[in-house]
Amino acid sequence: MQSLLRVFEDLFDSIWGNETLLVMLGLGSLVFFVASLFLIPFLVVRIPVDYFAESKRHTTPWAEQHFVVRWTVLVVKNIFGLIFVLLGLAMLVLPGQGLLTLLIGVLLLNFPGKYTFERWLIQRPSIYRAVAWLRKRADQPPLHFD
Repeated sequence: MQSLLRVFEDLFDSIWGNETLLVMLGLGSLVFFVASLFLIPFLVVRIPVDYFAESKRHTTPWAEQHFVVRWTVLVVKNIFGLIFVLLGLAMLVLPGQGLLTLLIGVLLLNFPGKYTFERWLIQRPSIYRAVAWLRKRADQPPLHFD
């Protein structure tokens, strides 16, 4: 535990001591914030109405593609998910939308139980209200659950 604290102390010292890195992290944070203002509503209104209506996940659009295409999409998506998770963790202590970036990263990753986690998350009253409001503004029907 002591060595882990030392690693974090060294990391913070190197970040705060590097002005270029701080500027880059600040600009990245700003870009992610502005992108989230447009990207989140864009994606939320495109969720199929019955996406959460079944206990099993729908097949992905690229599931019928050649295995090279499937694996390429899967690897690239998970790399982006990992990058977003790492950036989100960094933004928890630096300026930026850390929780939102972290959540986007987790949703991009593939792991067992992810669909169950997504269903649980979307059914939280505050999140569901926000999603329903965005879908109503875009003239989309509300999401259905089983």
